Formats: sequence, structure tokens, C-alpha cells
Amino acid sequence: MAKGEGGEQYSNASLLNKPVSSDGKHERNRLSVCNKICYAIGGAPYQITGCALGFFLQIYLLDVAQLDPFYASIILFVGRAWDAITDPTVGFLVSRSPWTRFGRMLPWILLSTPLAVLSYFLIWYVPPFEDGKVIWYLFFYCIFQTLQTCFHVPYSALTMFISSEQKERDSATAYRMTVEVLGTVLGTAIQGQIVGMANAPCVPGPGDLMAELNNSSKSVWSNDSEPVISLEHTKTAYMISSGVICLIYVLCAIVLFFGVREQKESCRPRSEPMSFFQGIKLVMGHGPYAKLVMVFLFTSLAFMLLEGNFALFCSSTLGFRNDFQNILLVIMLAATLAIPFWQWFLTRFGKKTAVCAGTLSVVPFMILVVCLKSNLIVTYTVSFAAGVGVAAAFLLPWSMLPDVVDDFQVQNPNSTGHEALFYSFYVFFTKFASGVSLGISTLSLDFAGYISRGCSQPAAVDLTLKILVSAAPVILIIIGLLILYSYPIDEERRQGNRKLLQEQRDNEADSETDSTELANIV
Repeated sequence: MAKGEGGEQYSNASLLNKPVSSDGKHERNRLSVCNKICYAIGGAPYQITGCALGFFLQIYLLDVAQLDPFYASIILFVGRAWDAITDPTVGFLVSRSPWTRFGRMLPWILLSTPLAVLSYFLIWYVPPFEDGKVIWYLFFYCIFQTLQTCFHVPYSALTMFISSEQKERDSATAYRMTVEVLGTVLGTAIQGQIVGMANAPCVPGPGDLMAELNNSSKSVWSNDSEPVISLEHTKTAYMISSGVICLIYVLCAIVLFFGVREQKESCRPRSEPMSFFQGIKLVMGHGPYAKLVMVFLFTSLAFMLLEGNFALFCSSTLGFRNDFQNILLVIMLAATLAIPFWQWFLTRFGKKTAVCAGTLSVVPFMILVVCLKSNLIVTYTVSFAAGVGVAAAFLLPWSMLPDVVDDFQVQNPNSTGHEALFYSFYVFFTKFASGVSLGISTLSLDFAGYISRGCSQPAAVDLTLKILVSAAPVILIIIGLLILYSYPIDEERRQGNRKLLQEQRDNEADSETDSTELANIV
């Protein structure tokens, strides 16, 4: 999953619920089902492209573009680190954008889309030259991440401007979460199934040739009864899948632009704008937030390692070169089906318990997948079970972030309007962790002696992949949960904060009503 979304709806929790003066005004603030669906569709492009890049970019750079693992690691790390930096930067620019007749957020979404889909398509194109390949992929990867941020940051903030009614915004966000979850499945399915139909055969190495000479049966890589698929077919398949995703991206942007009407924000006293480093000092100075960021940093790093290397692990170590895309799809389907269960678990046992149980539930399957002998049915079963835990590990930590924002507002009642800082820096740290995980893992494969498209890999590569999808994630998860143990906001404190904030809103609403009535009398 393109991780890190879904919590923005709470960023406006401190907005006043304006009194409705008439039924007509209330009706204008209501959103139709069509409006909510159009808004929700706008969340699909981020998830679809995120899943395609997260699962397939590493194996594409190594086996299709045939880059050296060292250069592939540079592309993955720099691209994700750049993506992390652009979030607060674009958020800073968007917040200072002038209001237009289309709104403030929607023009960013519309104008960034054409260049975003072009740069995304060129990521999956193998240029007809060798010397500048690294620069090609690094340039278009960074450009796409920037343009996608120009789409997704305004889209996330748009939640606050589609209606002045908190209930309507929450309802629209529920629609959005449903579409985003389906987007993760769609991205995995489109990229995986199209590419899987044109998966080029592996290239036998010296050891494979010697084994073949001693084996009277036909080799696994040269089956004359099947049509020969070349590397060119695989390159074409990647371009076709990226073209389909680009088309969906454009359609979603059009539906969002014409199906949602952005409303002007109401006047509200806000604290003075602050610089980037002042923002870091503010949010990281709040103890619960710092601990929650560290929890999510370690757990997201664990699952980013699993996501970025699992396709390569299935195809190289387990030997499922023609099935790895189906295994990935099983994981995402299981994660989608498990979301209602984890939502129930969260409301029944509390957020902290749910995060701990959900994250720990993945650990046994991470261990099983590398310890058991390679078997396709077993791998499918383990992958499905792991997907159930992946849903909790990705989604549940985000449900805790609104509680941290509420806690900050209770402790700092005079510091308002900084909610977006908590979300932007939360995304910043998690995206940076993603870049670190992808860079380190690909660089580790280079040191281990990874062979592009090799039918078999050196023992060191198999061991490295097992560490990257099992041992390292398990250790990181344990560290994250140890930090979670000291997280101070429990259910009692969370409910107390919500009650205090509601009282503040009610008092402010009463004061505003009294002022309005006094002005009318005068």
C-alpha cells in the first residue's frame, strides 16, 4: 500500500462546528453521494501508482532495465528521499496559493496531472542508450514524485474544503478510504497481471549450464512447447501496464475536478505561519508525537523492506518467477478483506492494543515464509495470512495520529492552525524511511553479487533476500513495539482530550453566536 494516507480527515478536528442558521444553509453544506464518490475517486491515483512502484520498480530496474544494483539503489533512495522533502515544501506553497474561481486546491490537482502521467510513463520506458540510463530513471522518478505530491497534498487538504459540516467530511473520507484500498488492489493487479503474461525467461549462468548437461530432461528455462518470450516483450508489457495506469490517473483527476466543488474556508484565528525548522521543533517537541513517529518509522521501515524485496524473493529465492505477481495480489486482497475486522478490533480493544496485535500478527508468517521449503500452495497460504496483518500494520498507526493532535491542542490551547504540520512531517519521516529501506536493500544485493535475470542466484543473494524480508523486518517491528509500550496516550486520556476539546468548541460557538446576535441588535 502506498503507505501513509488516510488520516487527514482528522487534521481539522479543531475546526468549529458553525451553527446552522437555516435549513437552506445546512442543505448547501450537505454532499450528495455523487459528490462523495467523485471526491473518493481522487484518492485512487496515489495508491495505484504507489503499489506499482513499491512492488515492481526494484525488480524492473534490475532485471528489465538491467542496471547495476548499486545504481538502482541510488535511484530508489534519492527518489524516495526527494519525495519526502517535497511534501512539506509543496504544502508550504499550497497554503500560500491565491483563491481562484476553481478554488485553491483543485487547480494544483488539474495542472499537475498531465506532466505527472508523462513522467510516470517514462519511468517504465527503457531508453535506447546505456550511458545515461541512471540519469534518465533518476530524473523522471524524482519529477514524478514531485508532481504526484502536487496532486496528493492539495487533495489531502481538500477534505477541509468540500463541506463545512464535520459529519459530511467524515462521510466523504469513509468513501475515500474504500476507494484507496481498492486502488492498492487495482495497482497490484494491473501491473502484475500484464507484466506476468510477458515475463521473459531467466538467463542460465555457468552453474546452471553444468547442471543441465548432467540432466537429461529439458531445462526449466527452455521449453520448446511454449512460445518464446523475449526481454523486449517484457519491456512492452511494462509500458502497456504503465499506459493503463496513466489513463486511470487522468480519468480520476477529471472526475475529481468536475465532481467536487471546493468551498472557501471560513475565517478563523490562526497562529502565525512558521518556517520549516520551526515546524520540526514544534511537532517533535511534543512527546507523544515523537514516540508515535518513532513507532511508525520502525514499523513502516520493516514493511517497506518486505514490500520492496518480496517480488524479488519470490522469483529468485523461492523460484516462482511466473507466479510472484499472483502472490502479491493475494497479499493485497487479504489486506483489503481484513480492514473491517481490524476496524472492529480497534473499537473493541483500543488503538494501542490493535496496533500491537496487528503488527505482531505478521511476524510468524515472515518467519515461516523463509523457513519452510519452497512450495507454491504453502506460499499462497502464508501470503494470505500475512496480508491480514499487513492491513493492520499500515492503517492502524494512522488512526493514532489524530489523538496526538488532540493532545497537543489540549496542552497548547493558544497554538492553533498547525494540524497540517503533524501530518506533513509524519509523511516526511515515513517516506524518508522508505527511501532508506529501498536504497539499503538494493545496495545489499549488489554486495551479495546479484545476477540480473539469473535463473539461479549465489547463495549470498538468497541469504540477503531472506534477511531483507524476514530477519530485518522482525527486528525493526520489535523495536517499534518496544517504543509503543511507552506511548502515553491510552483510551482514558484520549477520551478525556476529546471531551475537553468539545467543550472548547461549544464555548467558542456560543461566544460567536452571542456576538452575532449582539451585532444584529445594534
